[in-house]
Amino acid sequence: MFGNLGNMMDMVGKMKDIQARMQEAQQSLSTITETGESGAGMVRATVNGLKQVVRVEIEPDVMTPDDREMLQDLIVAAINKAMENLEPRIREHLKKSTEGLLPNIPGLDLGNMMP
Repeated sequence: MFGNLGNMMDMVGKMKDIQARMQEAQQSLSTITETGESGAGMVRATVNGLKQVVRVEIEPDVMTPDDREMLQDLIVAAINKAMENLEPRIREHLKKSTEGLLPNIPGLDLGNMMP
């Protein structure tokens, strides 16, 4: 009877470790950045692991009133590319941060637990 209680206490302890490691991993995501380009590099957007845009760079040649709509499209495309590039880096970061805490369970993706 007490053996099961001991196992439960071990599981609770492991869950607390996992939770602490996930919080650390989330906090450190701001240090991961990825850049996306559009318009052959005329627009570049940089996002961090928290999925926040941290920088947008625009070549002066595309900043004319006549090209306003094209510039808006290029900015959106660059941000979307940066976000797309970021996803695998977030998953890898979380995988490394929680390595050894959980058994290898097929289908368990900790990357989906992040914002």
